Amino acid sequence: MTTVKIDTNEVLVDCQSVWKIFGQNAKAAMQAVVQQGLGKTQVLQDFSCVVGVSDVSLQVRRGEIFCIMGLSGSGKSTLIRLLNKLITPSAGKVLVKGKDLSALSPAQLRDVRAKHIGMVFQSVALLPNRTVLENTAFGLEVQGVGKAERYKVAERALAKVGLTDWASRYPSELSGGMQQRVGLARALTADPEIILMDEPFSALDPLIRRQLQDEFRQLTKELGKSAVFITHDLEEAIRIGDRIAIMKDGVIIQVGTAEEIVLNPADDYVAEFVAGISRLHLVKAHSVMTPIARYTQAFPLCDFSKLTQTSPDTDIDALIGLTMGADLEPLAVVEHGVVVGIITPKDLLRGVQGIPNDAQAVAPVMEPST
Repeated sequence: MTTVKIDTNEVLVDCQSVWKIFGQNAKAAMQAVVQQGLGKTQVLQDFSCVVGVSDVSLQVRRGEIFCIMGLSGSGKSTLIRLLNKLITPSAGKVLVKGKDLSALSPAQLRDVRAKHIGMVFQSVALLPNRTVLENTAFGLEVQGVGKAERYKVAERALAKVGLTDWASRYPSELSGGMQQRVGLARALTADPEIILMDEPFSALDPLIRRQLQDEFRQLTKELGKSAVFITHDLEEAIRIGDRIAIMKDGVIIQVGTAEEIVLNPADDYVAEFVAGISRLHLVKAHSVMTPIARYTQAFPLCDFSKLTQTSPDTDIDALIGLTMGADLEPLAVVEHGVVVGIITPKDLLRGVQGIPNDAQAVAPVMEPST
């Protein structure tokens, strides 16, 4: 299957200062937050209300897998339900393809959900008395699509997730991983541009979980879909996501690529989250190299032509192998035929520790042997 070419700059989901407060006095609590700047604890004490999502602004671009992660109670599942207005924000706007969901009529909202947004929950909730094919086609049935047409579309969706041979089986005959595939196929039948995934793999065995993570990422990229993926597992977020948002107490603490978050955690909370993550396949050459201009200041007469070359996207694990093969000589990072940086063994050790190149000084770099 060929990967769909897309405009990755197009914003499909745009959250603008979104709040969600739960409780009977939510309106008054929201007003107090705006006027007095009350925090989550004070809102609970004064109004007996819970701040689920606090002033969240983010954008999800076309073709992007955007992971939202945090511990239980961080607000991530509340946030994803705001993205298709399963719950209504207390303040702020959620725009999907430029349309403010709160400004839509019920019929218009149903249309947006049916045509543009698919959702897969942790509990797939397949209908036990219907076959895999019938479950997959259920959304189209609700929309009034004829039987022949909806089954044709459902069969294509099942083929995409590798379940063609299971179309006539019932949910009870499927493993947990296969049921999740049916849930994804059901979401794909309407050919949505955006797929919302709320911890869909968290209840699965580790091996099946990793397999589905890889399959989901590959399928999403091949089809050119955008996805918002909720998880409490940082390793899962790193494995799947193009960008990651880390939430705590309803607030987004940091948004960035996995590499950016691991190398430059925004605070101690994020630093603790990423402390145990291996950098070997995560950190790339461009983050640990000494820029060529800085290197040549220290060693202006160096001849880089004899150095082993690598690309800016080579990961630490591969860089270690190259360095060992080069008898611990520095590596030349080359982009478009031009040397843009140098990586020494010390640079690699800093990368393993999670220290980015902007924290490095000129002095520790190592001159190639002559």
